Amino acid sequence: MSNTPRDPIGFEVFKNMLLSIADEMALTILRTSYSGILKDNMDYSTAFADAEGRTVAQGLTLPAHLASFPDALAATLERYSNRMRPGDVYCLNDPFEGGMHLPDVFILKPIFYEGERIAFATTICHQTDMGGRVAGSNASDSTEIFQEGLRIPPVKMYDAGEPNETLFRLLEKNVRLPVRVLGDMRAQLAACHIAEESFLRLLAKHGTARVKAYMEEILDYTERMTRAAVCQLPDGEWSFTDWIDDDGIDFGRPIPLNVTLRKKGDHLVVDWTGSSPQVKGAINNTLSYTKAATYTCMKSVLPPDIPCNAGFYRAIDVIAPPGTIANAVPPAACAARGLTGFRMVDTCFGALAQMLPDRIVAASEGGNTGVSIGGYYPDRTPFIFVEFFCTAWGGRPWADGLDGNANLFTNMSLPSAEMTEIEQPLEILCCELIQDAGGPGRYRGGMSVRRDYRLLEEEAVLQVRADRRIFRPYGLYGGKPGRPSRNVLNPASEHRELTSKVTMTIQRDDVFRHEQPGAGGWGDPLQRDPAWVLRDVRNELVSFASARDDYGIVLDPSTWTIDEGATTRLRDQLRLARGWSEIPSVTR
Repeated sequence: MSNTPRDPIGFEVFKNMLLSIADEMALTILRTSYSGILKDNMDYSTAFADAEGRTVAQGLTLPAHLASFPDALAATLERYSNRMRPGDVYCLNDPFEGGMHLPDVFILKPIFYEGERIAFATTICHQTDMGGRVAGSNASDSTEIFQEGLRIPPVKMYDAGEPNETLFRLLEKNVRLPVRVLGDMRAQLAACHIAEESFLRLLAKHGTARVKAYMEEILDYTERMTRAAVCQLPDGEWSFTDWIDDDGIDFGRPIPLNVTLRKKGDHLVVDWTGSSPQVKGAINNTLSYTKAATYTCMKSVLPPDIPCNAGFYRAIDVIAPPGTIANAVPPAACAARGLTGFRMVDTCFGALAQMLPDRIVAASEGGNTGVSIGGYYPDRTPFIFVEFFCTAWGGRPWADGLDGNANLFTNMSLPSAEMTEIEQPLEILCCELIQDAGGPGRYRGGMSVRRDYRLLEEEAVLQVRADRRIFRPYGLYGGKPGRPSRNVLNPASEHRELTSKVTMTIQRDDVFRHEQPGAGGWGDPLQRDPAWVLRDVRNELVSFASARDDYGIVLDPSTWTIDEGATTRLRDQLRLARGWSEIPSVTR
């Protein structure tokens, strides 16, 4: 029998079986992990790869990890290659040898059948702590990788089934919460074990030759689908630049992110040349994270049935010069690189909006905000709270942006206040949508979230990674930018305004408030349906003042009705005063 798959039904069944294995791995981590950042935030990913380290199936988890596994496996294979044997398990987190940032720990298990390595079960989980100068290991103001925590190159975690006691002892002594960290790593190991068992059953049923042929065909099939879809996009070249406020070290120094899309036929080049040189603060990207942001944007404009695997990457080249914020080199700090990755999504969408004006959303809230609060209980046992939350999509060419919804680069959930208060010495005082946060537009931007945290212990270190305080989320085609972010200490008393990136000590009963930026609007606000404005005012998403000043809608608050005549006159006055052209491209 030929090794080339001939049965389309059998091929489809096999493809979906591999996808189900990757998803079952993800569910295993969800159900068995210890930390809130995994079981509540769901900051992890799973994938299944072939013997060469090419991703064949990825679990339905984080788009931010789309390009992570190929680099991790390539680094591991480069070091161990033919020395791998059954029962081995490998781990790493070094951003400059296959990793992304130190809290993201990869655990990789080669799968053997009849003495031959056939595949890899792979996982990546954001660990609560990996040591370093600040609890949570993700401070924005670190200036070199050596400050950020325990750096693990590709090493054996298990050698032919025997645990590497040296590695486990080093982990135990270098992280603040070893029980939680090692517990979450056991969840990763369990996911790999379940994947191995499921895949061995497939091998026993179909045989090695057919399974290998099917995996090769999955990659080729994905490449064909991707190239066919890319062919449908217009040829040409488009560029866009967005700006990060600063790196948390050189305050007030804007950081450019520049991207150029070059599309011809069935091939696309995404070039980040022109972006800032790598910076002092910890927001530098690894190349794999830059690729992930790029692939996420392209996945969003291509058909949704294209699988997530290495075949997709073949049609899209990502260029990012070494030594830049898009592809940092040692000893760059990168713990807070998530900020840059999220902003690359907005940057890439800015270029895509020129290519596909009727399909691209305005800027999101700028990506998730990272909040870490760490300290010690009276008996000197540590506590570490790590939370990432994101809340708003930009206005779309056909509908409003989503309110209080996960950013499309992360697919994360927001941990409940109740679980946080049970597990941490914190009280969540509010978690609410912010009125008028979304940028006005024909389709307004999504409303973002305000969240207040009160410390219940004596003292802790607060670390915040945020942005979009100066460079607000842009609107498209006449839409206005979203509201900027805010960090405030003790809003009910001293009301102390903080910078967007914070590392500071707080005391018992201090309240920290973070307001995420609102997403940008799409289209002229004066073309918005007055009934939609009235609905938003009644739902307290838009104020009476914004209805009048931004949308030109005159409302009677006593009857909740629209004054049609006054609205028509006001809108005409506003159009004359603003002097807008028919379709401006980007509004900042």
